[in-house]
Amino acid sequence: MKQEWSPSWKKSTQVRKQRKYRAKAPMHVKRAFLGSHLSKELRQKYHTRSATVRVGDKVKIMRGQFKGKSGKVTRIDTKMTKVYVDGVELLKKDGAKAFPSTDPSNLLITELKMDDKTRLKTKRKEQ
Repeated sequence: MKQEWSPSWKKSTQVRKQRKYRAKAPMHVKRAFLGSHLSKELRQKYHTRSATVRVGDKVKIMRGQFKGKSGKVTRIDTKMTKVYVDGVELLKKDGAKAFPSTDPSNLLITELKMDDKTRLKTKRKEQ
């Protein structure tokens, strides 16, 4: 392969280049893939539709096997763009617990951990 990664692949309509863009993206770009929708209350409060998921946020799973379950985000894998939610676990045949990962696009943020004051700045000026 001639080129490791290029931001221009994002503009392409070819699915293989879109897949290549996401798979080979550097970590600072992959961080942007960790966005999730905000609940209706949070949308009105912060005037934005989505936010990046962080450890400590309370989320609700909207799709998949654990649909409807809620919990706190315990771990985030930026390299694989996966999120691990507290209270979501599988029981394996040998009795061990497994913690399945969830894609951030399948989550709804219900409560934000606002220890960082600059996390969400209002986009619209208050009148």
